[in-house]
Amino acid sequence: MRNMGIHNSIGVGLRHPHLNFFEQNPGHVSWLEVHSENYFEINSPARQQLRSIRQQHQISCHGVGLSLGSVNEIETSHLQSLVQLVDEIEPSLVSDHLSWSENGGVHFNDLLPLPYTEEALEVFVRNVLQVQDAIKRPLLIENPSSYLRFKHSTISEWDFLNEVQQRSECQLLLDLNNIYVSSLNHGFDALHYLNAINQNAVQEIHLAGFTVKEIQNSKIWIDTHSTKVCDEVWELYRVWSQSNPNTATLIEWDMDIPSPEVLLSEAKKASVIAGKSIQIREAS
Repeated sequence: MRNMGIHNSIGVGLRHPHLNFFEQNPGHVSWLEVHSENYFEINSPARQQLRSIRQQHQISCHGVGLSLGSVNEIETSHLQSLVQLVDEIEPSLVSDHLSWSENGGVHFNDLLPLPYTEEALEVFVRNVLQVQDAIKRPLLIENPSSYLRFKHSTISEWDFLNEVQQRSECQLLLDLNNIYVSSLNHGFDALHYLNAINQNAVQEIHLAGFTVKEIQNSKIWIDTHSTKVCDEVWELYRVWSQSNPNTATLIEWDMDIPSPEVLLSEAKKASVIAGKSIQIREAS
């Protein structure tokens, strides 16, 4: 795998409000993660700015649009755009989600859940292999947050992920906030999930915040990426880091985006909890 310098380091999600800050102030963190689709236009100002930022930072490309769980094969134009981005930016890691978002040419603005069945597993592995053949490297697959389960699912989410990894030789991106949110929504043990997953395949950790809504007198935990990481997720991260100290870690924040100072503060907290000797520079 290329440019693996981000292992054992802390990064933050690079969102448009912070492009100027990180372009003009390199060295606050060693790596940044972008949503791949935001940079597909080769001559766009965002792509040009990403080229500049890449000169000072390692980059991870995190996709939200491959729709790896769709019955159709990967959309050719989307995959071509991803290949062009990967070839130019040379990211350390490339990732997407255990989900689907397209059917019959109709695209949905969400990461929709899969039924965890053998049939869905075969489709998902087929699509992962197609992407890996195109980008010429392993793809990282991220566990989703979920709010419903299919009655006809026959495989647990962690076993499904493990099977995807084994059959495709992909790698995993473990989102600890998603595990915590889903555990509250579905009533499983988050620590059991951590222990059951193939930890040797996990290359990256995501940390983020959530919100709680009440619907018809019932609570639902939603992975909004709009707040600081909660204490319970920090505890999961502490447990994870004790056994897996070299995993790359990312602070995600996608809604109600705060100042860079807040992101860097969360990154510094992650470095302390993980016992990493990495210096996170404060924003000035």
